[in-house]
Amino acid sequence: MPVFQRSKEGPLTAHPDFSKGDGLLPAIAQDAETGQVLMMAYMNREAWEKTVETGTVHYWSRSRRKLWLKGETSGHVQKVVDILVDCDLDTILVKVHQLGGAACHEGYKSCFFRRLKDGAFEITEDKVFDPEEVYKK
Repeated sequence: MPVFQRSKEGPLTAHPDFSKGDGLLPAIAQDAETGQVLMMAYMNREAWEKTVETGTVHYWSRSRRKLWLKGETSGHVQKVVDILVDCDLDTILVKVHQLGGAACHEGYKSCFFRRLKDGAFEITEDKVFDPEEVYKK
């Protein structure tokens, strides 16, 4: 499987349209091998450029109002395999290798671990880690 690398020819010239969404665009992380959707977060221009530059996914944390390296606390980083943008240049899809086995801060592989069944949510997967152990204050 190819590893994502920034072009050695110079600065990034193509980018999503950050004039939309008040500068924050949805960024979907997808497991590059299985196709499973792992999570959705937001990128601003800084997160985009840092992701492209390093090959490790960065997002913009709306709650903390700062750049966020995915896995900076847990060690469960996302290594970029491929990046795609939609036709309107306002949604980002990042195909990743999820290190540590979990993308979700609640300890699951995917943030989409709840399925609606018979009017109630059911948990669809087992936890990979215990968040209370990983995110000790």
